[in-house]
This record gives sequence, C-alpha cells and structure tokens, in this order.
Amino acid sequence: MSQPMYAIPGSVAANVPVEAVADPTVAPVARTVADVLAQSQVEAVMDELDHDLVGLAPVKQRIRDIAALLVIDKLRLNQGLAAQTPSLHMSFTGNPGTGKTTVALRMAEILHRLGYVRKGHLVAVTRDDLVGQYIGHTAPKTKEVLKKAMGGVLFIDEAYYLYRPENERDYGQEAIEILLQVMENQRDDLVVILAGYKDRMDTFFKSNPGMSSRIAHHLDFPDYSHDELLQIGDRMLGTMNYRFGTGARDAFGEYLTRRLEQPHFANARSVRNALDRMRLRQASRLFEARDRELTREDLTTIETPDIRASRVFGASP
Repeated sequence: MSQPMYAIPGSVAANVPVEAVADPTVAPVARTVADVLAQSQVEAVMDELDHDLVGLAPVKQRIRDIAALLVIDKLRLNQGLAAQTPSLHMSFTGNPGTGKTTVALRMAEILHRLGYVRKGHLVAVTRDDLVGQYIGHTAPKTKEVLKKAMGGVLFIDEAYYLYRPENERDYGQEAIEILLQVMENQRDDLVVILAGYKDRMDTFFKSNPGMSSRIAHHLDFPDYSHDELLQIGDRMLGTMNYRFGTGARDAFGEYLTRRLEQPHFANARSVRNALDRMRLRQASRLFEARDRELTREDLTTIETPDIRASRVFGASP
C-alpha cells in the first residue's frame, strides 16, 4: 500500500496527512445565519428586490420570510437534524402590472443561491404553451415545458385558464394532472408559481383541490397607490435617460389621477405605456424643428405639452 503524502518538513502542515488539510476551495460548513448569507450572497438579491420595486411591502416581507425558512433549514441540515425539502410551490395573485413576474424572477435567483434549485432560471408560460387542441397533443407539450423548467421555476400566468369545465372537449385537465404529479414527485427540482387575478385563482383552487393542497405560499400583490405609480414613472424615465421638464411631473401626476378613474388600468404596465406615448409625442415635436440643433436637454426632456396631449385630458377618455 502506498504511503500517504506529507507536507515538506518545516512547513506549518509538516507531518500532517494531505487528507487532513482543509481544501481552501471548499466552503466551511455554515453554522450561523451570517455564514449562510455570506456563502450564498442571497441577501444581495433581496436588497435588489427592495430597491428595484416600489411598494409591495407585504410581498417583500413574505419573500424574506421564505428566505429565512430556507436559511434555517440549511443550518438544521448541517446539524444533522431531519430537514425534509419544504414545499415551495406558490400562488401570486393580483391585477396586471403589480410586479408578479419580476418577483418570480427574483425568487428563482434566491432559490438557486440557497441551493434549492439547480439552475435558477424562470420559464414563463400560459395555457397555450401547455394545452393542445387535439387528442394526444397536450401531454407532449406539457412535458416539454416541464423539461425546460426543471432545475428552476415554472411561472404559469393566468393559470385558471387551464381549467375549463364548461368545455367537455377541453384538454386542460390533462395538463393539470401532469403538473400535479411533477409538483409532488419532483418538488426538489422544480418550483411552480401559479399567477392571476385573485378571484379567479380562488375559484380555480376550489375546483382543483389537488392543486390547492400543493401550494404552500399564497402571495397577494396589491395595486400601486397614486404616489407609488408616480415613483415608478420617475424610475422608468430614468432608466431610459429621460426626465420631466418644468411642471411636467405635476402634469403626469394629474394624468395618473384621471387614468386611475378609467377602466383597464394595469398599474406599472399602464405607466410604461403612457411614458412610451409621451416619448412618441416628444419625438414628433422635436421632429418638426428640423433645422434646429438639438441639445442633450432637448433630447432627454419630457415637457408638459407631451403629457397634456393625452386623450385622458379631453372631454372623453
């Protein structure tokens, strides 16, 4: 039998078998919350969530609670305590534009950094990606989506459309049954997030108790307030290298007040659409000044007329 290799005499590790010397490339076993946070860098993701998303205080707190549970579970496992993989399937409910997809992306990253999913990617789908139009089409479609999502998070938007009891020829139930099986048997390699309007999701869960029983975390995303929407507008403009000119921000605040009273308002999504139209009007205004040399300020400033030209300021919406 070959003799164990030893360090060079006179070195700190002299006469100590190589096998007994700690491998510097292997992180020490975490014994404290600070250890887990330092090794995973997961707190940076949660800080980004706080910084990047306006409002949503209850949602952010719930995400921190889930992260805390996973951190403690890792410490329990390191102490040899029984730690069954927790069920992490979730339901995100709320109106459009309230940040559900953005939070799902951050959740995928948190789960990856803490070692609960292998890849940390997000696959976002709707009913059309899962359900076929003829016999034998649904199972392959659903299984292909699940294959792509394995090791990460599957985000199913408007999940209630999977279930259409009024149509006896609908194949959504087949997709649901495949999802249920995978959610139960492979929950250590896939997290499923179902999203949609709260009232419709409640009806969906009542009609599908098997799905409801597999959802451990229900997060409700509130609508943004007027002031939060104004902050969102400021941030969106900043990321596009625009700014409000004198009086323009007040005009945009008035625009939001009027727009909130109209139907089909979609929170941050509607804010982005409004800003795009304002940029369009600004471009048309500048385009008319063909012979004038445009300054950086001209090119980056949204003026009051660019906002007040919106039809929400007219007699009819």
